[in-house]
Amino acid sequence: MDIMALIPQFGGLIWTIAAFVLALSVIVAIHEYGHYIVGRWSGIHADVFSLGFGPVLYSRYDKRGTRWQVALLPFGGYVKFAGDANAASGKDADAMAEVETDPEALRRTMHGAPLWARAATVAAGPVFNFALSIIVFSAVVLSSGVARDPLTVGDLRPLPFEPRGLQTGDELLAINDTPVPSLEDDAYSSFISGLPKTPTLQYRVRRDGVEQVVPGAYLLPPLVSALSPQSAALGADLEVGDVIIAIDGEPIFAFDQLKQAVEGGNGAPLALTIWRDGDTLDVTLTPKRVDEPQPDGGFVTHWRIGIAGGMAFEPATQSPGVGEAIGSGVAQTWRIINGSLSGLGHMITGAISTCNLSGPIGIAQTSGAMASQGAQSFVWFIAVLSTAVGLLNLFPIPALDGGHLVFYAYEAVTGKPPSDGALRILMTAGLAMVLTLMVFALGNDLFCP
Repeated sequence: MDIMALIPQFGGLIWTIAAFVLALSVIVAIHEYGHYIVGRWSGIHADVFSLGFGPVLYSRYDKRGTRWQVALLPFGGYVKFAGDANAASGKDADAMAEVETDPEALRRTMHGAPLWARAATVAAGPVFNFALSIIVFSAVVLSSGVARDPLTVGDLRPLPFEPRGLQTGDELLAINDTPVPSLEDDAYSSFISGLPKTPTLQYRVRRDGVEQVVPGAYLLPPLVSALSPQSAALGADLEVGDVIIAIDGEPIFAFDQLKQAVEGGNGAPLALTIWRDGDTLDVTLTPKRVDEPQPDGGFVTHWRIGIAGGMAFEPATQSPGVGEAIGSGVAQTWRIINGSLSGLGHMITGAISTCNLSGPIGIAQTSGAMASQGAQSFVWFIAVLSTAVGLLNLFPIPALDGGHLVFYAYEAVTGKPPSDGALRILMTAGLAMVLTLMVFALGNDLFCP
């Protein structure tokens, strides 16, 4: 396999690494700060707060005696609390023996604090990751707004199709005599899918308070409004704003025509004619098999080239309420959690390919791809990755936060923690599991199609 093919062409290796390090650093900083601040509130002293591992590039002590540092290898971080032997919160037997007779000093250690304080401190890392995701998703909704209801024309997109009878500010009342339902109506998706497949549609609109009928291009043209990372379209250098006007020499005017050609081609290469800023160019690409999550929790495998479509115009927007935005952020975070768990379950049972699990190279590629599509896309990706990191850390694997919480649950039930010997064995096994998973994911990056 050509390793250089793994480097996205849109920005090169340096751009990809920079985007990956920035995304990971933000997520790790939030995660570890959750541990740190809740530990501090709970009366547990932090000796070290580190971004990165390895040789220390910069450090300083704060007034509480915590050393804040940045290390050379920016692929993680940790908080080392008093009484910890290492970044994984293993017990330092010698340090604990020194404070055993000093109740106040013992209380300030991770292993001498009450059970509730330890559990809250450990759980805070993933919780802060989820909180970051909710805040980002909510902020994006607040800043970009939600589509105005009734559906109203905002900015017109540059398209090669005629006629262009719609104008900014038009309220869509009906298309080809079929009333346009409310965006919140369950019938809206059926209305969109039921549009007549003709190059020209008749739009009944309200313009400046007056109803009139104007001809217009098909509502959902074969437009590229977004590109999926590691997709065939991105690899073929398609760009946001491109319009696909022909497939294998046959003209098309609707996104559904493109979708049918891709899904029905069974993975055969497609020759696309692209309209870009008034010019045309020819591109040949090969669709990829993609396992897509479904609302019922299952997965369906389709051929995809990795583009999202859009309307012939940008819908006009309105500002949502703060409560609505937060609700949207919570819902989006839950969808990611639910989809991740469902995907993992389907990979374990063999229902979908294990190639859906990406490693560091795949995540780096995705980071660069999202950064190349703009700041909002990159910030959105950081929020998605933050949810994934929070969820992963809650898995009941020793050495992860979820494993520590399992130990605390055992202590709550039995009244005593697992023995130091048992903890050492379990922690070693947990680290082996994590490293095995990392190697497996890296193999996916290198060898999966």
